[in-house]
Amino acid sequence: MRYSACLVAICVLAGCNNAPLATTLTASSPAPAPDVFQCARNQLKAIKFDQSSIDLNGQRLNARRLDETQRRPDVQFRRIVDRLEIEAVPASGGAVTTLKVTARTFAEYTTQRGPTEVEERTSEAARRAAQAMIDRCGGDVARAGEST
Repeated sequence: MRYSACLVAICVLAGCNNAPLATTLTASSPAPAPDVFQCARNQLKAIKFDQSSIDLNGQRLNARRLDETQRRPDVQFRRIVDRLEIEAVPASGGAVTTLKVTARTFAEYTTQRGPTEVEERTSEAARRAAQAMIDRCGGDVARAGEST
């Protein structure tokens, strides 16, 4: 009897831990996809991310920010890496473009095989950066480019 109760408890706890690790935000924009994509590229420095790869034909880019201030009680832990995957997709219907921003967080460890990244739940800093990108480039790009 105790065995089955423990087994049920373990299954319930394991089921609760299936939350997605990445955070994906989308927004529609009336601007053409190349304008939204250029806006996203221009906003990377403002949110303190560095571009790591780009696909001009697919209008996709990846950016990262290294957080060297985090500390963990593990001698192999090196730093936290926040990543943004940004894609401007021509949409159908009333919207001209859909901006998709996926935020991810990785813990980087130094192992015998070299640097190893382990994905974790998205950090608050990465979520804020993704939301800032959506706020600045997801709506009317002309409005986002104006200075206030």
